Formats: sequence, structure tokens, C-alpha cells
Amino acid sequence: MEQKIDILMITYNRPEYTKLSLKRLLDTCDKDMRVWVWHNGTDEETLEVVQSFREHPRFYKFHHSRENKKLNEPTNWLWSKSKGDYVGKVDDDCLVPDGWADTLKQAHIDVPEFGIIGCWHFLEADFVPELANKKVRTFPGGHQIMQNCWVGGSGYLMKRECLGRNDLLVPNQSFSNYCLQLAAEGWINGWYFPFLYQDHFDDPRSPHTRLKSNDDMKKYLPLTAGNFNVTTLQDWLDLLRKDAIWCQKAELDPKYYLSWRLKIKRVLRNLMLKKG
Repeated sequence: MEQKIDILMITYNRPEYTKLSLKRLLDTCDKDMRVWVWHNGTDEETLEVVQSFREHPRFYKFHHSRENKKLNEPTNWLWSKSKGDYVGKVDDDCLVPDGWADTLKQAHIDVPEFGIIGCWHFLEADFVPELANKKVRTFPGGHQIMQNCWVGGSGYLMKRECLGRNDLLVPNQSFSNYCLQLAAEGWINGWYFPFLYQDHFDDPRSPHTRLKSNDDMKKYLPLTAGNFNVTTLQDWLDLLRKDAIWCQKAELDPKYYLSWRLKIKRVLRNLMLKKG
């Protein structure tokens, strides 16, 4: 039985990144995958890059918002209109590995309890076996995941049934929070293991990055770096490494995050990531 996958890419003002990431995404698609592109803003060069792929057989739908709607509205656009069995997103600064979607789809088929599973967006150097292996579980079909309450917002697949219970993202709700809600309902989330590595260009260690100096950080400040008030290249590298560690040792019980302790834990985590 055919099972369709609908994948969202949100583009904005990074033509050199978009050209690489959108091409790779389309090249990894099979006949059951469809790519939806939402373009934010008025950057003509990026828009031209997107338009150059419009004739690709796997390029399915396009929407242009002259206003930068960021993440939630484009995500809800896909989730509300897609008829696919699975939905996902690949960021315009990531290169997904060959066969990524087939692997995740087969895992979803074999394990009905999987909610959102995804590719790993950190580097091999960030893998800490003594932490990660404690969270790795094996499931029917020989599939393994490093279980976690949330996954990254790029290179993931989510079962459509998850949408039936939680509906769409509400204003100011993060994707991580949505994952937590699913985990609280009993869905199993995590990163496929051994990891499916995706190249994240906003990691200064990526061969495709444009972040090579502090001046580059000021000019091309990543969204997450801005959220943590990080402005130097070294501090951004430190934050990425600490975030990778956090994901590998984070608690598995969603109640840990959704209880009254959540606000306290968020404050402590922010302090940890900022100060080391």
C-alpha cells in the first residue's frame, strides 16, 4: 500500500543555502514524497532559487508570503492541507542524508507507537555513548531510536494520526512543546539510531557554513543564537555542543517538563547553556 509523505521547506533570505538544501531534499524524494515550499519575505535572489526548482516532479506546492511568517503559520499550512500519511519538515540550512525518509517511514510502519522520529542535526563528534546509549531502545523490525520527548525541527517525520489528537500549532507554541504534548499522550519520539546525520549549515563546523568569524555571526545571526543572546562564534559553538549533550541526557518522562517544575527547569537550562 502506498503511503504518502509531505515535506515542508520554509525559505527566507539565504539563496546559497536554499540552493543546496532544496536540491538535496528533492533529490532524496521518491514517487511517494511531495515537497511543499513556503517562501517568507521579499528576497528576490532566494525566490529565484526556489522558482528554478518548480518543474521538479517532486515539487508539489508553493506559497509566497511577503511578510516573514516564521515557523508556525507555514507549518500549519502543511499540516492542515496535507493528505499525506506522514508530514515532516527540512530546513533551508540542512542537507538530509540519502534514504532518510524511507528509513523513517519504514520505522513508522513497523512501530505504530512512533509519533515523531527524525535525523540528528549535530556532528559525530558530539555523540557521547555513555549518555546516549542509556536512551537507545530497540523496537520491532530491528529499529532503534535514541528516545527523547522532542526532536529537532528539521529532518523529521510525524504520523498523521498525531495531528488528529493535537490539531495545529497554537500562537507562540514551539515545535518542541508540540512534541512534548505527544509524548505525554504516549507517543514515542526520538532520533533514529545509529543516527541519520544531516549537515546543519548554521553549525560553524559544517563545510557549507557561512559562519566563519564574529563579523559573520553579526551579519547572519542564527535564530537560536539570537534567542540565547549569543553573538560570538565561540559562544555559538559552545552552545551547540551543550545542546547536543542536553539532548542525550534529557529526561524521558514528559511530566518532568509539563509540570510546575517546567519554568524552573527552563531557567536553569538557559543558564547552563549560556554560562557553561
